[in-house]
Amino acid sequence: MIRILSDALTSANDRQVTLIGLLDLSLAFDYVDQQLLLRRLHDNFGFTDDVLHWTTSFVSGWTQQVLYNGQISPIHPPQFRVPQGSVVGPPFFVLYTADLKEVTASHHLRLHPYADDCPVCVTTSVDDTACAGCGSPGRMCC
Repeated sequence: MIRILSDALTSANDRQVTLIGLLDLSLAFDYVDQQLLLRRLHDNFGFTDDVLHWTTSFVSGWTQQVLYNGQISPIHPPQFRVPQGSVVGPPFFVLYTADLKEVTASHHLRLHPYADDCPVCVTTSVDDTACAGCGSPGRMCC
């Protein structure tokens, strides 16, 4: 958050405005493909040998079960999830979603990911903005 504030203040000094969109990906932890995560950790970030084995054992081997209205479901191993509430869950999620940074950058946006909160920022000249009251360009505002 300090980085975003610093960027916005620096832009303001240069007569630019910063627009911030806040993406809340909190449910996304439940949809992380474990096999894709492990492949990305190996291919993109160089996880090998003991580190990859430890990571594999951490994200796999979990089970889930539902109790509803007195009925209990069979035990089921989830294929999509990163354990929340752990120390390594948020960093794994950030590494899993690292491609988002490239996608946003290709659209001239800056992504500041932290776990499941992803502010997206764009900076533009004051002259390129329109007045909210009349729609005129920034300098010719009512």
